[in-house]
Amino acid sequence: MDRPSPANDYQRDHARLLLTSFRRFVGRSLIDDDSVSDIECAKHLFQAPFVVVSHNADDDPILTYGNEAALRLWETDWESLTQMPSRLTAEPVHRDERARLLRATEENGFIDDYSGIRISATGRRFRISGAIVWTLVDDDGRRVGQAAKFDRVDPL
Repeated sequence: MDRPSPANDYQRDHARLLLTSFRRFVGRSLIDDDSVSDIECAKHLFQAPFVVVSHNADDDPILTYGNEAALRLWETDWESLTQMPSRLTAEPVHRDERARLLRATEENGFIDDYSGIRISATGRRFRISGAIVWTLVDDDGRRVGQAAKFDRVDPL
């Protein structure tokens, strides 16, 4: 998948997956999307002031999406981010905690108010808090990954 842009409608289909799964599990809108087109929703999501990331449902999940805020936070580009195993967003000592979070999200559909330590591509450590992590489900009801949204980040 290419970096969201006008040329690919800001990855409208993936954005729709993020938005509809969020509404399904969390019960509210991720963005104010009631009066705009799917393409505008996808653009708003990519340009949102909060972080949104997703990964696939592989045994060792690979990141599949990061909006502009995520790319800045992890200090990386789209191509590098979307080839990265999502476990690498946490330091090795914090990966067990992250794995427990992902299992709980899978069991419950979503987790609200998650906090944890993460690391950027350049090694900068930071704490995220107030994160919502939710399951991504396609139109056929298959679990295809997970996503997270947060806006509270504290450097360490």
